[in-house]
Amino acid sequence: MAAVETALKDIMGSIDGAIGVALVDYNSGMALGLIGGGPELDLNVAAAGNTDVVRAKLRAMELLNLNEAIEDILITLSSQYHLIRPLTSRSGKGLFLYLALDRNRANLAMARHQLKKVESDLEV
Repeated sequence: MAAVETALKDIMGSIDGAIGVALVDYNSGMALGLIGGGPELDLNVAAAGNTDVVRAKLRAMELLNLNEAIEDILITLSSQYHLIRPLTSRSGKGLFLYLALDRNRANLAMARHQLKKVESDLEV
């Protein structure tokens, strides 16, 4: 099992095109850990904003009586991909991984696969 900082470093080092990654509590909107970002991407703002995305999707699923888990949420921009992956472990309840990718350098399928792998090893 990987600690949070180690897992985030692993994501940044193993996923081509990674711009930044954060572990976020969607109850509070606070980032519990983050690596990367910069002038083009404020990860604290992104963490808070994407908390609203997760909450809205969970509400919509409840209204639709969908008893399924969200594997991930993809937001496609003209130059970036943003992946949101809610954690499924008991210790990760209420948390999600947020990953921003440079669309020109990233392989979306490989990024999703790697994010899933890191999540399974993550110790929160």
